[in-house]
Amino acid sequence: MRGKEPLMSVKPPSQRQLRVGEEIRHAMSAILARGDLRDPALQDVSLTVSEVRASPDLKNATCFVIPLGGGDAGEVVDALKRAGPFLRGQLAREVRLRHVPRLSFQADQSFDEATRIDNVLRRPEVARDLVDEDE
Repeated sequence: MRGKEPLMSVKPPSQRQLRVGEEIRHAMSAILARGDLRDPALQDVSLTVSEVRASPDLKNATCFVIPLGGGDAGEVVDALKRAGPFLRGQLAREVRLRHVPRLSFQADQSFDEATRIDNVLRRPEVARDLVDEDE
C-alpha cells in the first residue's frame, strides 16, 4: 500500500495559460468598455476585469470582475453569465486563438480580502507586535 499522497496536486499555471488569460483579459476589458451589452443590469456600470484564468486545455476561462465604485457584484455577474454567448462571439473577433474558450464569470473577492487583512494589521494588539524593538 502506498503512503499518503495529496488528494489533488495543484500545478501552477503554464506560461501559455498566463499569456492566453492576459490576452482574454485585455480583450474583455475592451469589449465591456464599448458598452454593447443591452442587459439592464449592465447599463451604466463600469467593470474591471481583474484577472482571467484559463484552464490547462484552454477550453474554459474564468473572468474575475468587479464593478467600479462598488455596486452589486452578484447582479453584475449574473448579467454577464446571461451575456456569455454574446461575449464569446465578440471575443472570437478580438483574439487570435484556434478555439475561443467558454467563459464563466466570478466576482473578484481579492480587494475585499486585502481590506480585511489591512484592517487586521491595523488593530492595536497586532500593531503592538509589529513595533520595532529599537524604537
